[in-house]
Amino acid sequence: MTSQSPLAVRCFGNDDPLYARYHDEEWGVPVHGDAALYERLVLEAMQSGLSWLTVLKKRENFRAGFAGFDPASVAAFGPDDVERLMADAGIIRNRRKIEAAITNARALVELQAAGGSLDELVWSHAPAPRTEPPATWADVPAQTPESVSLAKALKKAGFVFVGPTTMYAAMQACGLVDDHIAGCVARE
Repeated sequence: MTSQSPLAVRCFGNDDPLYARYHDEEWGVPVHGDAALYERLVLEAMQSGLSWLTVLKKRENFRAGFAGFDPASVAAFGPDDVERLMADAGIIRNRRKIEAAITNARALVELQAAGGSLDELVWSHAPAPRTEPPATWADVPAQTPESVSLAKALKKAGFVFVGPTTMYAAMQACGLVDDHIAGCVARE
């Protein structure tokens, strides 16, 4: 899909062209592949407590700082890399979140070494599709039994900073659920 005029009905994003493009072309579109899902998990964790637009504006800097979100490369990061990232004004400089991204890359590499995949783990928690779109944002939950289950499975696999609310946001962003409200341009 392409971005519509600012007068288009959107769930979010009318106030910024980057945000509108993300809404129209990416949010809710199925994401597959371990590296792509790892990127989304890192960005969702970085967003925690902040505006998603803040993350979007820094996304390319995140990609540069985190080796293109290549899990094996990030898993090899050490203390010097943490300090390098803490000094990078182009990203969100939160030590706990940066360390979580590295921990999660290591967990992903271990998951792969054991014959698993993040893609399989995440998508195994996809709920049945909605029969009706949410009428308003008030009809969209902050978490679901599936996001609680996904958070538990990720934690069991060694991932951190993956609570049920953050995981529901990731499920929305990665197309496991379609929470575009009724009348939204992305539903057309």
